[in-house]
Amino acid sequence: MKAIRIHEFGGPDVLSIDDIPVPKPNKDEVLIKVHATSVNPVDWKIREGLRKTKFPSKLPLTLGWDVSGVIEELGEKVGTFRKGDEVYGRPEPTKNGAYAEYIVVNANQISIKPTNIGHTEAAAVPLAGLTAWQGLFDHGLLKEGQKVLIHAAAGGVGTYAIQFAKCKGAHVIGTASAHNIDFLKRLGADEVIDYNMEDFEKVLKDIDLVLDTLGSEIQLKSIDVLKAGGRLITTLMPEYVAESKAKKVHLIGFTAQSIPDQLTEIAKLIDNGKVKPIVEKVLTLTDAKKAQIESEQGHTRGKIVLQVV
Repeated sequence: MKAIRIHEFGGPDVLSIDDIPVPKPNKDEVLIKVHATSVNPVDWKIREGLRKTKFPSKLPLTLGWDVSGVIEELGEKVGTFRKGDEVYGRPEPTKNGAYAEYIVVNANQISIKPTNIGHTEAAAVPLAGLTAWQGLFDHGLLKEGQKVLIHAAAGGVGTYAIQFAKCKGAHVIGTASAHNIDFLKRLGADEVIDYNMEDFEKVLKDIDLVLDTLGSEIQLKSIDVLKAGGRLITTLMPEYVAESKAKKVHLIGFTAQSIPDQLTEIAKLIDNGKVKPIVEKVLTLTDAKKAQIESEQGHTRGKIVLQVV
């Protein structure tokens, strides 16, 4: 089978198209024929060696930690799925990923995919969707009627966070560039701040929750817009612990976990028409280098998907 792997850490040129054997599932794993995968920042951060400590991996390594596809083979102890099931999920980041024609995944990391969308859109959901869900609800404790600020709202995580927060009944505010304002309002944002024209920290106050995927000075400025007891949830390193304590703000960093029950809840929202995956571009598996370069530029609306089948 074909797989996009790295044999060393570095820039996009270290991505290699390799022919390797189809993996065999262990007793608690399933073999999935990959129909589509998507590109996340963690892909190229691992490729560059930036996440070696957090996600120790053996080289050569197949990248890609989103998958949508069909179960081809079951491990002997897997009783929750059947051959032919259409599934989606976020594989374990320390193991080989889904930039490949086949992948083995632990059965407790996947769920039946949404039925009203194809594999291309479904592949855009797991990692970004789980990150948004866990950031807002597990760590952010978002409740109906609260005000939430979502940074990089037009990105992969942001587009789901806008929709999830709106489904919860929150007042949703996003930061984005001017050309994404109308787009985000159609997704459900009540307010959108053009970060090129306005300083969010000067126009917002008494926010209950901030979801930060940018870090650095954005994280620091976010402390000032939160009310006492508010929550600043970041997907990056919590950099301003002392400042947050001084303002009586809860600063929490997290990495999304693969929780099938949450994938099932997200699938229900998609199938009920309340949430829509946003796919900006679909490329082929062999275009992984191009896809990662575009992802690194940081201006993708929603997700870039790699079509495998």
